[in-house]
Parts: sequence; C-alpha cells; structure tokens
Amino acid sequence: MTVEMPEGWTDFFVATAGAAGALAGLIIVAMTVNITTIINIPSMTSRAGATIASLVLIVVSAAASLIPGQGVRLLGVEVLAFAAVAMTLTIDSAARMVRALDRRYLAVTWVKIFFAIMQILPFVIGAVLLLAGVLLVFVGSVANAWVLLVEILR
Repeated sequence: MTVEMPEGWTDFFVATAGAAGALAGLIIVAMTVNITTIINIPSMTSRAGATIASLVLIVVSAAASLIPGQGVRLLGVEVLAFAAVAMTLTIDSAARMVRALDRRYLAVTWVKIFFAIMQILPFVIGAVLLLAGVLLVFVGSVANAWVLLVEILR
C-alpha cells in the first residue's frame, strides 16, 4: 500500500529536516566547546545526548517521509523505531537527572523531564496512529466484507 505525500508536505519535511539537522549540529558544536563543564555536571551528558536524539528523530522521520512510493505502514514502523530510540535516551536522561537530583530543584527537574518526554511523545503517537489507522481500516474492511458476504443473507 503506497500513498503519495499530500501536496505541500514534501516541502515541509525538507525544511524540517534541514532545520533540525542544523540545530543538532549547533548543539554538537556547543557540546564540543563546553565538554569539560558538561562532563563535570551529573546527568548533563545524558541530557545532551537525549537532546541530540530528539533532533535526529525529526531529521530521520522527515527523511523517511520523503522516501518515494513508501507505504504508510512502513513509515509508521520507521518512525516508531526512531521514536523508541529517542524515548529510550530521554528516559535514561530523566533517570540520571533524578539520581543526581538536588532537592532544592525538585520541581524544576520534573518540569524538565516532563517536557523532554512530551517532545518525543507526538512521534510515538503519530507512528502508532499510522500503524493503527492502516490496521483499523483493514479490520473494518474485513468485518464489512463478512457482513456483505454472509450476514446479509441471514
């Protein structure tokens, strides 16, 4: 099942991939310049890794959506796999932030964790919807075929 990308979305994904790639590069440069400080702050390396992973998630998801003739199911699987990697790194980062938690910054830390997870969640939901949408259409079509072939005769 292949579906062409609706008009206008191709440009959106190209621009999104470029912008996210540039921002990921900027963060890598910032990490290089400040690597000594980053290494000395507990949980900062995992937080930097999770940030880069979320931006790479945008890049690879946008790139995957531009593959010509690709079906929505395959795109859903790809985005879900990419999102799973980014979510794993984000959850690891959150766990390290909690372990290094200074009680004075409890609320701020949980807000950071919340937003870090919320930025990945739409990709997970979108991938599941792509997959579920295809599956639901299939299941619904089979059920309707059953009604039209068998149940209609009762």
